[in-house]
Amino acid sequence: MEREIIVVGAGPSGSTTATALAQKGHNVLLIDRQQFPRDKTCGDGIPAGAIEILYSLGMKERIQDAGFYPVTRILLSSPRGYVVEADLKPGKMGANSCVVPRTEFDALIQQYAVDSGVEFCQAQVKEPIIEDNRVVGVRATVNGNLQEIRAQAVVAADGVTSVVARTLRDDKQEDGHRAVALRTYITDIEENPHQVEFYLYHEILPGYAWIFPYGEGKANVGLGMRLDKFREIDSSLEDLVDIFLEMPEIKKRIRRGGELNDTAIWQLNFGSQPIKKAYSGALLVGDAAGLINPLTGGGIHNGLQSAVLASDVIHEALEKKDTSLKQLAVYDDLINENMKANMRKSYFLQRSLMRIPIWADLLIRWGGSNSDIANIFIDKL
Repeated sequence: MEREIIVVGAGPSGSTTATALAQKGHNVLLIDRQQFPRDKTCGDGIPAGAIEILYSLGMKERIQDAGFYPVTRILLSSPRGYVVEADLKPGKMGANSCVVPRTEFDALIQQYAVDSGVEFCQAQVKEPIIEDNRVVGVRATVNGNLQEIRAQAVVAADGVTSVVARTLRDDKQEDGHRAVALRTYITDIEENPHQVEFYLYHEILPGYAWIFPYGEGKANVGLGMRLDKFREIDSSLEDLVDIFLEMPEIKKRIRRGGELNDTAIWQLNFGSQPIKKAYSGALLVGDAAGLINPLTGGGIHNGLQSAVLASDVIHEALEKKDTSLKQLAVYDDLINENMKANMRKSYFLQRSLMRIPIWADLLIRWGGSNSDIANIFIDKL
Protein backbone atom coordinates (compact mmCIF):
# COMPACT_ATOMS: atom_id res chain seq x y z
CA MET A 1 0.00 0.00 0.00
CA GLU A 2 1.37 3.44 -0.89
CA ARG A 3 0.26 7.01 -0.33
CA GLU A 4 1.77 10.37 -1.19
CA ILE A 5 1.76 11.60 2.44
CA ILE A 6 1.04 9.85 5.73
CA VAL A 7 0.14 11.87 8.82
CA VAL A 8 0.37 9.84 12.04
CA GLY A 9 -1.98 11.20 14.69
CA ALA A 10 -5.31 12.93 14.05
CA GLY A 11 -5.31 15.43 16.92
CA PRO A 12 -5.39 19.16 16.11
CA SER A 13 -1.82 19.32 14.77
CA GLY A 14 -2.12 16.19 12.65
CA SER A 15 -5.58 16.93 11.27
CA THR A 16 -4.58 20.52 10.49
CA THR A 17 -1.45 19.36 8.67
CA ALA A 18 -3.52 16.89 6.68
CA THR A 19 -6.16 19.51 5.84
CA ALA A 20 -3.60 22.07 4.69
CA LEU A 21 -1.87 19.50 2.46
CA ALA A 22 -5.16 18.24 1.01
CA GLN A 23 -6.14 21.82 0.19
CA LYS A 24 -2.87 22.09 -1.73
CA GLY A 25 -3.93 19.11 -3.85
CA HIS A 26 -2.05 16.29 -2.13
CA ASN A 27 -3.16 12.74 -1.40
CA VAL A 28 -3.06 12.35 2.39
CA LEU A 29 -3.65 9.35 4.63
CA LEU A 30 -4.41 10.36 8.22
CA ILE A 31 -3.90 7.59 10.79
CA ASP A 32 -4.99 7.48 14.41
CA ARG A 33 -5.29 4.59 16.84
CA GLN A 34 -8.74 5.81 17.94
CA GLN A 35 -11.98 6.68 16.25
CA PHE A 36 -13.41 10.15 16.76
CA PRO A 37 -14.85 11.66 18.87
CA ARG A 38 -12.41 10.67 21.61
CA ASP A 39 -11.16 12.39 24.75
CA LYS A 40 -7.77 14.09 25.01
CA THR A 41 -6.53 15.07 28.45
CA CYS A 42 -6.05 18.83 28.45
CA GLY A 43 -7.01 22.07 30.15
CA ASP A 44 -9.41 22.68 27.23
CA GLY A 45 -8.34 26.31 26.76
CA ILE A 46 -8.06 27.23 23.08
CA PRO A 47 -6.31 30.54 22.30
CA ALA A 48 -7.70 32.98 19.76
CA GLY A 49 -4.58 32.61 17.62
CA ALA A 50 -5.23 28.88 17.24
CA ILE A 51 -8.86 29.52 16.28
CA GLU A 52 -7.73 31.98 13.62
CA ILE A 53 -5.35 29.46 12.08
CA LEU A 54 -8.40 27.23 11.63
CA TYR A 55 -10.34 30.18 10.23
CA SER A 56 -7.59 30.58 7.60
CA LEU A 57 -8.24 27.02 6.46
CA GLY A 58 -11.96 27.72 5.95
CA MET A 59 -13.33 26.57 9.32
CA LYS A 60 -14.82 29.87 10.52
CA GLU A 61 -18.45 28.96 9.90
CA ARG A 62 -18.10 25.50 11.46
CA ILE A 63 -16.43 26.87 14.58
CA GLN A 64 -19.00 29.62 15.00
CA ASP A 65 -21.84 27.13 14.53
CA ALA A 66 -20.29 24.85 17.17
CA GLY A 67 -20.94 27.46 19.85
CA PHE A 68 -17.71 27.07 21.83
CA TYR A 69 -17.71 28.84 25.22
CA PRO A 70 -15.87 32.18 24.69
CA VAL A 71 -13.46 33.62 27.25
CA THR A 72 -12.75 37.35 27.26
CA ARG A 73 -11.02 37.89 30.63
CA ILE A 74 -8.02 36.47 32.46
CA LEU A 75 -7.14 36.38 36.16
CA LEU A 76 -3.61 35.62 37.36
CA SER A 77 -2.99 35.17 41.11
CA SER A 78 0.44 35.13 42.78
CA PRO A 79 1.48 32.90 45.73
CA ARG A 80 0.65 35.67 48.23
CA GLY A 81 -2.66 36.45 46.59
CA TYR A 82 -1.78 39.47 44.48
CA VAL A 83 -4.09 39.47 41.49
CA VAL A 84 -3.92 40.73 37.92
CA GLU A 85 -7.06 40.84 35.81
CA ALA A 86 -7.11 41.83 32.16
CA ASP A 87 -9.26 41.75 29.06
CA LEU A 88 -8.34 39.34 26.29
CA LYS A 89 -8.29 40.92 22.87
CA PRO A 90 -9.99 39.11 19.98
CA GLY A 91 -7.78 38.01 17.11
CA LYS A 92 -7.39 40.00 13.91
CA MET A 93 -10.19 37.97 12.31
CA GLY A 94 -12.47 38.48 15.30
CA ALA A 95 -11.97 35.14 17.03
CA ASN A 96 -12.19 34.90 20.81
CA SER A 97 -10.28 32.45 22.94
CA CYS A 98 -12.58 29.71 24.17
CA VAL A 99 -12.92 26.71 26.46
CA VAL A 100 -14.19 23.54 24.85
CA PRO A 101 -13.78 19.86 25.78
CA ARG A 102 -11.24 18.27 23.49
CA THR A 103 -13.78 15.56 22.67
CA GLU A 104 -15.65 18.20 20.67
CA PHE A 105 -12.74 20.33 19.46
CA ASP A 106 -10.60 17.52 18.08
CA ALA A 107 -13.55 15.78 16.41
CA LEU A 108 -14.50 18.99 14.59
CA ILE A 109 -11.00 19.40 13.13
CA GLN A 110 -10.65 15.72 12.25
CA GLN A 111 -14.00 15.71 10.44
CA TYR A 112 -13.01 18.85 8.54
CA ALA A 113 -9.86 17.07 7.35
CA VAL A 114 -11.98 14.20 6.02
CA ASP A 115 -14.37 16.64 4.36
CA SER A 116 -11.34 18.31 2.74
CA GLY A 117 -10.44 15.06 0.99
CA VAL A 118 -8.16 13.41 3.55
CA GLU A 119 -8.49 9.64 3.91
CA PHE A 120 -8.79 8.59 7.56
CA CYS A 121 -7.74 5.16 8.83
CA GLN A 122 -8.00 3.81 12.36
CA ALA A 123 -4.76 1.92 12.93
CA GLN A 124 -1.98 1.49 15.47
CA VAL A 125 1.33 2.69 14.06
CA LYS A 126 4.14 0.53 15.38
CA GLU A 127 7.18 2.20 13.84
CA PRO A 128 8.41 4.18 10.86
CA ILE A 129 9.92 2.31 7.94
CA ILE A 130 13.51 3.51 7.49
CA GLU A 131 15.58 2.62 4.45
CA ASP A 132 19.01 4.13 3.74
CA ASN A 133 18.51 6.57 6.67
CA ARG A 134 15.26 7.82 5.12
CA VAL A 135 11.69 7.48 6.38
CA VAL A 136 9.66 5.85 3.61
CA GLY A 137 6.45 4.93 5.43
CA VAL A 138 5.10 3.25 8.55
CA ARG A 139 4.25 -0.20 9.83
CA ALA A 140 0.79 -0.25 11.33
CA THR A 141 -1.76 -2.73 12.62
CA VAL A 142 -4.94 -2.30 10.58
CA ASN A 143 -7.92 -4.48 11.52
CA GLY A 144 -5.59 -6.80 13.40
CA ASN A 145 -3.12 -7.19 10.53
CA LEU A 146 0.35 -5.67 10.41
CA GLN A 147 0.80 -3.74 7.18
CA GLU A 148 3.49 -1.65 5.53
CA ILE A 149 2.18 1.66 4.24
CA ARG A 150 4.68 3.59 2.18
CA ALA A 151 4.74 7.29 1.37
CA GLN A 152 6.89 10.04 -0.05
CA ALA A 153 6.64 11.97 3.22
CA VAL A 154 5.58 11.13 6.79
CA VAL A 155 4.39 13.60 9.42
CA ALA A 156 4.60 12.56 13.07
CA ALA A 157 1.71 14.16 14.99
CA ASP A 158 1.20 11.35 17.48
CA GLY A 159 1.79 13.34 20.65
CA VAL A 160 4.21 13.28 23.55
CA THR A 161 4.67 9.50 23.33
CA SER A 162 5.13 9.57 19.55
CA VAL A 163 6.37 6.21 18.25
CA VAL A 164 7.75 7.92 15.17
CA ALA A 165 9.71 10.56 17.10
CA ARG A 166 10.93 7.97 19.60
CA THR A 167 12.48 5.96 16.76
CA LEU A 168 14.02 8.94 14.97
CA ARG A 169 15.38 10.89 17.93
CA ASP A 170 18.74 9.92 19.40
CA ASP A 171 18.13 11.72 22.71
CA LYS A 172 15.53 11.66 25.47
CA GLN A 173 13.47 14.50 26.93
CA GLU A 174 14.98 15.40 30.31
CA ASP A 175 12.71 15.70 33.35
CA GLY A 176 13.65 19.37 33.73
CA HIS A 177 12.10 19.98 30.32
CA ARG A 178 8.92 18.03 30.99
CA ALA A 179 5.79 18.55 33.06
CA VAL A 180 3.10 16.42 34.62
CA ALA A 181 -0.47 17.66 34.87
CA LEU A 182 -3.87 16.65 36.19
CA ARG A 183 -7.22 17.65 34.75
CA THR A 184 -10.63 17.14 36.27
CA TYR A 185 -14.14 18.52 35.76
CA ILE A 186 -16.34 20.15 38.38
CA THR A 187 -20.02 20.89 37.87
CA ASP A 188 -20.94 22.83 41.02
CA ILE A 189 -18.59 25.79 41.15
CA GLU A 190 -19.45 29.47 41.12
CA GLU A 191 -17.58 30.31 37.95
CA ASN A 192 -16.45 33.75 36.86
CA PRO A 193 -18.33 33.88 33.55
CA HIS A 194 -16.06 33.98 30.49
CA GLN A 195 -12.93 34.40 32.61
CA VAL A 196 -10.05 31.93 32.85
CA GLU A 197 -8.09 31.81 36.11
CA PHE A 198 -4.46 30.89 36.79
CA TYR A 199 -3.11 30.41 40.34
CA LEU A 200 0.61 30.30 41.09
CA TYR A 201 1.19 28.86 44.55
CA HIS A 202 4.27 27.70 46.43
CA GLU A 203 3.61 23.96 46.48
CA ILE A 204 3.71 23.68 42.70
CA LEU A 205 5.95 26.55 41.49
CA PRO A 206 7.00 27.00 38.74
CA GLY A 207 3.69 25.37 37.81
CA TYR A 208 0.17 26.64 38.39
CA ALA A 209 -3.43 25.61 38.97
CA TRP A 210 -6.31 26.69 36.77
CA ILE A 211 -10.05 27.12 36.58
CA PHE A 212 -11.41 27.24 33.03
CA PRO A 213 -15.22 27.63 32.92
CA TYR A 214 -17.21 26.16 30.05
CA GLY A 215 -20.78 26.88 31.18
CA GLU A 216 -22.87 27.78 34.17
CA GLY A 217 -21.41 26.10 37.26
CA LYS A 218 -19.06 24.01 35.13
CA ALA A 219 -15.29 24.21 34.83
CA ASN A 220 -12.17 22.33 33.85
CA VAL A 221 -9.96 22.43 36.95
CA GLY A 222 -6.40 21.19 37.26
CA LEU A 223 -2.74 21.90 37.77
CA GLY A 224 0.63 21.21 36.24
CA MET A 225 4.22 21.33 37.46
CA ARG A 226 7.68 20.50 36.24
CA LEU A 227 8.34 16.78 36.35
CA ASP A 228 11.67 16.91 38.19
CA LYS A 229 10.12 19.13 40.86
CA PHE A 230 7.14 16.77 41.20
CA ARG A 231 9.46 13.79 41.74
CA GLU A 232 11.00 15.61 44.74
CA ILE A 233 7.79 16.11 46.72
CA ASP A 234 5.82 13.66 48.84
CA SER A 235 2.38 14.45 47.41
CA SER A 236 0.27 13.12 44.58
CA LEU A 237 -1.29 15.38 41.98
CA GLU A 238 -4.66 14.50 43.49
CA ASP A 239 -3.40 15.77 46.87
CA LEU A 240 -2.23 19.01 45.29
CA VAL A 241 -5.59 19.59 43.61
CA ASP A 242 -7.31 19.01 46.95
CA ILE A 243 -5.03 21.64 48.53
CA PHE A 244 -5.95 24.06 45.76
CA LEU A 245 -9.69 23.49 46.12
CA GLU A 246 -9.43 23.94 49.91
CA MET A 247 -7.94 27.41 49.57
CA PRO A 248 -10.43 29.83 51.17
CA GLU A 249 -10.95 31.95 48.04
CA ILE A 250 -11.71 28.81 46.02
CA LYS A 251 -13.58 26.75 48.62
CA LYS A 252 -16.20 29.45 49.18
CA ARG A 253 -17.19 29.18 45.51
CA ILE A 254 -17.85 25.43 45.56
CA ARG A 255 -21.43 24.31 46.07
CA ARG A 256 -22.70 20.91 47.22
CA GLY A 257 -19.24 19.59 48.08
CA GLY A 258 -17.47 19.97 44.76
CA GLU A 259 -17.84 16.61 43.07
CA LEU A 260 -15.03 15.88 40.59
CA ASN A 261 -15.25 13.61 37.56
CA ASP A 262 -13.24 12.44 34.55
CA THR A 263 -9.94 13.02 36.35
CA ALA A 264 -6.91 12.25 34.20
CA ILE A 265 -3.12 12.73 34.32
CA TRP A 266 -0.71 13.31 31.45
CA GLN A 267 2.82 14.47 30.68
CA LEU A 268 4.09 17.24 28.43
CA ASN A 269 7.37 17.94 26.66
CA PHE A 270 8.49 21.56 26.81
CA GLY A 271 10.00 23.39 23.88
CA SER A 272 12.92 24.46 26.08
CA GLN A 273 14.95 21.38 25.16
CA PRO A 274 16.03 21.76 21.54
CA ILE A 275 15.26 18.73 19.41
CA LYS A 276 15.44 18.03 15.70
CA LYS A 277 12.08 18.24 14.02
CA ALA A 278 13.12 17.50 10.44
CA TYR A 279 14.45 14.19 9.17
CA SER A 280 14.95 12.70 5.75
CA GLY A 281 11.41 11.92 4.63
CA ALA A 282 9.71 13.05 7.86
CA LEU A 283 8.72 16.03 10.00
CA LEU A 284 7.53 16.25 13.61
CA VAL A 285 4.66 18.59 14.52
CA GLY A 286 2.78 19.57 17.67
CA ASP A 287 3.46 17.69 20.89
CA ALA A 288 5.55 15.12 19.02
CA ALA A 289 7.94 17.99 18.20
CA GLY A 290 8.04 19.19 21.83
CA LEU A 291 6.49 22.60 21.17
CA ILE A 292 4.80 23.21 24.53
CA ASN A 293 5.43 26.55 26.22
CA PRO A 294 7.74 26.00 29.24
CA LEU A 295 5.84 28.45 31.48
CA THR A 296 2.18 28.09 30.55
CA GLY A 297 2.09 24.48 29.34
CA GLY A 298 0.10 25.61 26.31
CA GLY A 299 0.72 23.72 23.11
CA ILE A 300 -2.27 24.02 20.77
CA HIS A 301 -1.36 27.32 19.15
CA ASN A 302 2.25 26.25 18.56
CA GLY A 303 1.00 22.88 17.34
CA LEU A 304 -1.34 24.38 14.74
CA GLN A 305 1.32 26.86 13.68
CA SER A 306 3.79 23.99 13.20
CA ALA A 307 1.15 22.15 11.15
CA VAL A 308 0.83 25.03 8.69
CA LEU A 309 4.61 25.43 8.45
CA ALA A 310 5.07 21.69 7.91
CA SER A 311 2.45 21.63 5.16
CA ASP A 312 4.21 24.46 3.34
CA VAL A 313 7.61 22.76 3.60
CA ILE A 314 6.30 19.37 2.48
CA HIS A 315 4.35 20.90 -0.40
CA GLU A 316 7.47 22.64 -1.70
CA ALA A 317 9.55 19.48 -1.24
CA LEU A 318 7.08 17.37 -3.22
CA GLU A 319 6.93 20.01 -5.94
CA LYS A 320 10.71 19.62 -6.24
CA LYS A 321 10.46 15.82 -5.88
CA ASP A 322 12.96 16.05 -3.04
CA THR A 323 12.10 15.09 0.55
CA SER A 324 15.70 14.74 1.68
CA LEU A 325 16.84 16.16 5.00
CA LYS A 326 18.61 18.98 3.14
CA GLN A 327 15.29 20.05 1.63
CA LEU A 328 13.14 19.53 4.73
CA ALA A 329 15.62 21.13 7.17
CA VAL A 330 14.13 24.55 6.44
CA TYR A 331 11.28 23.45 8.74
CA ASP A 332 13.59 23.58 11.78
CA ASP A 333 14.60 27.11 10.77
CA LEU A 334 10.97 28.20 10.43
CA ILE A 335 10.06 26.77 13.84
CA ASN A 336 12.97 28.63 15.44
CA GLU A 337 12.10 31.84 13.64
CA ASN A 338 8.47 31.74 14.79
CA MET A 339 8.75 30.26 18.29
CA LYS A 340 12.29 30.26 19.70
CA ALA A 341 12.29 33.75 21.24
CA ASN A 342 9.03 33.15 23.11
CA MET A 343 10.22 29.74 24.30
CA ARG A 344 13.48 31.22 25.65
CA LYS A 345 11.69 34.00 27.51
CA SER A 346 9.17 31.57 29.01
CA TYR A 347 11.91 29.17 30.06
CA PHE A 348 13.89 31.98 31.72
CA LEU A 349 10.83 33.00 33.74
CA GLN A 350 10.03 29.41 34.62
CA ARG A 351 13.55 28.85 35.96
CA SER A 352 13.46 32.17 37.82
CA LEU A 353 10.18 31.34 39.54
CA MET A 354 11.60 28.01 40.68
CA ARG A 355 14.75 29.56 42.14
CA ILE A 356 13.22 32.77 43.51
CA PRO A 357 9.48 32.17 44.12
CA ILE A 358 8.96 35.71 45.46
CA TRP A 359 9.48 36.98 41.91
CA ALA A 360 5.95 35.85 41.08
CA ASP A 361 4.58 38.12 43.81
CA LEU A 362 6.78 41.06 42.82
CA LEU A 363 6.05 40.80 39.11
CA ILE A 364 2.31 40.53 39.59
CA ARG A 365 2.07 43.12 42.40
CA TRP A 366 4.21 45.81 40.80
CA GLY A 367 4.10 44.97 37.11
CA GLY A 368 0.43 44.10 36.86
CA SER A 369 -0.81 43.20 33.40
CA ASN A 370 2.31 44.78 31.88
CA SER A 371 4.70 42.38 33.62
CA ASP A 372 6.51 39.73 31.60
CA ILE A 373 4.79 36.89 33.42
CA ALA A 374 1.31 38.35 32.89
CA ASN A 375 2.03 39.04 29.23
CA ILE A 376 3.05 35.45 28.62
CA PHE A 377 -0.15 34.11 30.17
CA ILE A 378 -2.23 36.68 28.28
CA ASP A 379 -0.43 35.80 25.03
CA LYS A 380 -1.25 32.14 25.69
CA LEU A 381 -4.88 33.13 25.11
